[in-house]
Parts: sequence; C-alpha cells; structure tokens
Amino acid sequence: MDFTTVCPGQLSIIASDFDARPMSFVQDGDRLGYEPAVARALGEVLGLAPMWFDHPPDQFYPTLSTGNYDVVWFSQAITQDRRAWADFTRPYGRFDEAVLVREESSIYNVSDLAGKRLGTLAGTTPLALTETLPDLEWVAFMGADQALSTLLLALEQGTIDALVGDALMLLTAEADTTTLRVAFQLPTQHPFGIGVLPGNRELLDALNQGLNQLLVNGTLARLWTQWIPYKPFPF
Repeated sequence: MDFTTVCPGQLSIIASDFDARPMSFVQDGDRLGYEPAVARALGEVLGLAPMWFDHPPDQFYPTLSTGNYDVVWFSQAITQDRRAWADFTRPYGRFDEAVLVREESSIYNVSDLAGKRLGTLAGTTPLALTETLPDLEWVAFMGADQALSTLLLALEQGTIDALVGDALMLLTAEADTTTLRVAFQLPTQHPFGIGVLPGNRELLDALNQGLNQLLVNGTLARLWTQWIPYKPFPF
C-alpha cells in the first residue's frame, strides 16, 4: 500500500489522556483499552508505530487541520459536523448512549431530563438526546474539566443532574460506585471511526484496508471481546 504519514513509519494520533475506559486510558505510562489495542494491531498490518499526542477534545480538529498529525482517534462518533473537519474510516465499533445519575435521582427516562442540568463526556456527542430534546440545558466543562473524574464529582456534588456519554464508559463508572446509577440507555449504535487529515486519500484507503483485514481475520472481534466482553461485537 502506497501512503504517506507526517512522520515516516509512524501514525501520529491526536487523542486524550482522559480516563475513558474501556475505550482508552493511561495506566503506569501505558496506553490501554480497545482503541489503543486496535491502533497497535492496525499498525502491525500497515507497518506503522502508533504515537499518541494528547490535546483537549475541543481542539482535536483544529489541531488536525495544522497538518502536523495524521488522525484523530479517541471515541469519535462519525457525525456531519466532524466530516467538515476530517475524512472518516469505516467504523471499528458501534456504541450506545447512556445517562448516569445519582442513585436517589428521579430521572428514569428521556422525558425526566426536561429542566435538568446535563454534562457530557470529553470528546463525545450526545446525538440522540440533542435531536430528541434540543432545548436541554448543558453545563459547559472546558479543557481538563471535561475529564470523567471531574464530571463524576460534579454529578455527585449536584453541580449537574445527569451525565450523558458513551454507555460503555458510564456503565464502568456505575460499577465502580454505589452512589450513581445508569438511568437508561439509548440504543443508538453510533458508528465510531478514525478521523483522517482531509486530502490524504492514500492513508484513508490504507487504514480502511487494514481495518477490513482485522475484521476478516477475527482480530477486531477478539480485541472487542477482550476489552468489552459485556457487549456483543457489532459487526
């Protein structure tokens, strides 16, 4: 496959060091989770060493547009807004949305969110809720304050009434505490992809071919089962 990257032999990835397990997290200096595992497997297929560069999620795409990096790869649902900034690969996963609340909360379904203060996880887009209830009140968290730990503390302290994000991360958060619960899930199955610097069609094609190979040979399913055993593989 004939393609170029910003640094030869390397895939320069715009990401975040926020704890977004099981998708991505940093532990003892190592980047772990489903996405880094897929990145390493894809790198083996393409002869590229994945290198991660952490940036605030609200700067992912302006940073990509500088031309100093190859891709954005951090829990990115493929949306029309993001397509204005990047070309996306075929999906490597499909994920639902969920709403996390305090255990004593009166929120149990979508209609209960009316008039409530909502926060959202870094790098995620609560598509279904914004389409269903466009007038929801979102509490802004910027930069490092978008970290999951900060948002969970804001929820526990009552700064926000609910936290909206990828179901996998919020289910993990629920399992780690007795004071929070997932109020409900939205079976959205949003496709997640790798955002590639626009114009680099050769790299986009190579990434797609590599992902297809990982799908056909069972690697993608194996890594999904390793990191996300409680959800069926979506392909």
